[in-house]
Amino acid sequence: MYSLLKPLLFQFDAEKAHHLTLEQLQKAHRHGLLKRFTPKVIPCPSTLMGLSLSNPVGLAAGLDKNGEYIDALAALGFGFIEIGTITPRPQDGNPKPRLFRLPEYQAIINRMGFNNQGVDILIENVKRAQYRGILGINIGKNATTPIENAVDDYLTCLTKVYDHASYITVNISSPNTKNLRALQSEDELTKLLSTLKEEQAKLHQQRGRYVPLAVKIAPDLNLEEIAAIAEVVTQVEMDGVIATNTTIDKSILGNHPLAQEAGGLSGLPVRAQSEYVLQHLVHALDGKVPVIGVGGIVSGQDAVTKKRLGVQAVQIYSGMIFQGPQLIADCVRDWAYSR
Repeated sequence: MYSLLKPLLFQFDAEKAHHLTLEQLQKAHRHGLLKRFTPKVIPCPSTLMGLSLSNPVGLAAGLDKNGEYIDALAALGFGFIEIGTITPRPQDGNPKPRLFRLPEYQAIINRMGFNNQGVDILIENVKRAQYRGILGINIGKNATTPIENAVDDYLTCLTKVYDHASYITVNISSPNTKNLRALQSEDELTKLLSTLKEEQAKLHQQRGRYVPLAVKIAPDLNLEEIAAIAEVVTQVEMDGVIATNTTIDKSILGNHPLAQEAGGLSGLPVRAQSEYVLQHLVHALDGKVPVIGVGGIVSGQDAVTKKRLGVQAVQIYSGMIFQGPQLIADCVRDWAYSR
């Protein structure tokens, strides 16, 4: 079905096609049609950060920023879903156009800039959803919040979403919010994550429920930076690491007309960088913190490669734009039958 719809969708501007696709998914789900046209996903029970998954293939953050389409997306067969990135206050994000497809590379460039309706709206959407599977909520800071006050935004979001999330992801690696990646430096990362872990401990005691806390990192890291991040997340006892976000390195695109567009590059071109970070991160963590692999998954075998690098689960997004929901079924099948 997706192969028939894809040429039509690709006639639209990328952001318009994004919203149109989600709206049609929602309608199909409401009328009970979605499962009829969705590839069957085999059972593949898995665990991640102490959570039980129906399968280890999840949806990466960014597709459903406000949690408006949770039930429809769950019907596609994901083992877990991550929504956001959400910020304390609503924000429009960067000026349009800000989303670009590169079909010949199976890639996307985006500079969305954490456009979202704010954490309170997201919570209301989560409350309305019927989905009872594993739901991650990805949190960030508002663009107008000075970087030295970033922790305040993360604390606000953490406190508000705690009761509504299966796990929470701290996004410090988007290239589309000014200075955000500075939070990946060893000192800044230690201060931020230590503060958030302290708040998590308080919330655990108050609410009687432990919600794992993960951090999402960039692919544009050298060996020294990877080692420093591994040391910090181990030291503060983070529950997970998501590797990786989009890359700012567009050299692989050569002279492509979109190569000079600002923003993060995702899809197939980020695969090598993602795997490089994963390989060294998993080695440095030495099994102390579980890792979720993201970046450049456009086939089931890409998911298997990440599994062999030592991840406990994977997430997809850009690859699905080009492959459709079949990619979910392929990743689960190949993961289940791989060694």
